[in-house]
Amino acid sequence: MNSYSASLDQPRSHSPSSSSSERDARRINADSKTDPGSIALGVIIGRSSEFFDFFVYGIASVLVFPQFFFPFTDRLTGTLLSFAVFSLAFLARPVGTVVFTAIDRAYGRGTKLVAALLILGGSTASMAFLPGYKDIGNWAIALLIVFRLGQGFALGGAWDGLASLLALNAPQNRRGWYAMMPQLGAPIGFIFAAGLFAYFHSAISQADFLEWGWRFPFFVAFAINVVALFARLRLVATTEFGALLDRAELAPVRTVDLVKNHGVDLLIGTFTPLASFAMFHLVTIFSLSWVTLTTDHDISSFLLVELVGAIVGTGTIILSGVIADRIGRRGLLAVAAVLIAIFSIVAPVLLSYGSRGLDAFVIIGFALLGLSFGQAAGAVASRFGKVYRYSGAALTSNMAWLIGAGFAPLVALGLATSFGVAYVGMYLLSGAVCTLGAIAFSRKLETMDD
Repeated sequence: MNSYSASLDQPRSHSPSSSSSERDARRINADSKTDPGSIALGVIIGRSSEFFDFFVYGIASVLVFPQFFFPFTDRLTGTLLSFAVFSLAFLARPVGTVVFTAIDRAYGRGTKLVAALLILGGSTASMAFLPGYKDIGNWAIALLIVFRLGQGFALGGAWDGLASLLALNAPQNRRGWYAMMPQLGAPIGFIFAAGLFAYFHSAISQADFLEWGWRFPFFVAFAINVVALFARLRLVATTEFGALLDRAELAPVRTVDLVKNHGVDLLIGTFTPLASFAMFHLVTIFSLSWVTLTTDHDISSFLLVELVGAIVGTGTIILSGVIADRIGRRGLLAVAAVLIAIFSIVAPVLLSYGSRGLDAFVIIGFALLGLSFGQAAGAVASRFGKVYRYSGAALTSNMAWLIGAGFAPLVALGLATSFGVAYVGMYLLSGAVCTLGAIAFSRKLETMDD
């Protein structure tokens, strides 16, 4: 921890972040011991459910929503409008972080989690019942916007501190290994979402898929959220979690205090993971839209290619933990950013090379994404000392998602169709430059502190 952070992280009074029911639950479980493996499992389950919700929406925003909610325009414009709605959730995420942090301070972590995940699951499941534009006109679009904002708002409040708990329980020489575990939720969530859509898209007629087949994954999302909620609440009620809260290591702080005392770290934390976050939606949502709009590639087959890519990405996320423990997390992020910068030059060629080029774009992209994304969260959290770690990690994560990933499908598709696929590479390159700049600036600050 640098001297700047250490000087700010003196103990101060906080509102207790646990309700009476949570404290009772901890007393009941006083004799139990939660090992890092149990914490890791809870973290992975929670993150997988969140990403499943968002990828279900993301895939539907390409395959269904342009025709279902925007049939009054051409397919390209409909997809761009669908991506505009897609981006709204990322605007709502930082707002959700601020609001639910206040709820956390006043009513406890369990209350916050229940409220956030019910809103998240409820918003996702409600989309399954939405009528289309042909049924109620613009009201259908308005309801879609409301539920999409609900997804983002809730996800901004779903931060549970378990990733920080996992990091604090990790051995000193295994920090990179434990930092990558929460990141596994992204490819796992995508694998299930892509698998469901691939099955329904291939098993039933296109008319049935657009009428009812696309709705089933949204129902599944709610059920997964319920399971994830109980898994996370079980860990929040452990004695270890309560002890960390009592020492203010995972207690929420006021957003105003966080910005005042750690404004520079918030800025660095926002820009450090942009290379991986820019890549994130390019290899998943944008590539699917590009295939749908510009090629005759079978959609179900391409979803399976993306599923294979996600498996590859899972492997490189695990690999990132091994490498990071040898060369450091930020060192790995820098290497991955350079590789992504190189890939940004090759990417336009692959996108223009037909189905095989698109498949290669996805597989290679997922591999590089895993190396970078696997350590993105750990490097961000390390900038904050114990008092500010919980709130700082939550806010920087959601700000980074907003800037790096929220508009990626919309911007990339707009640039590619208006100016050519070379501009997709330039967009990806900008993310790599931001990551390298943030890492260099962070190291410069630490040198000045020393």
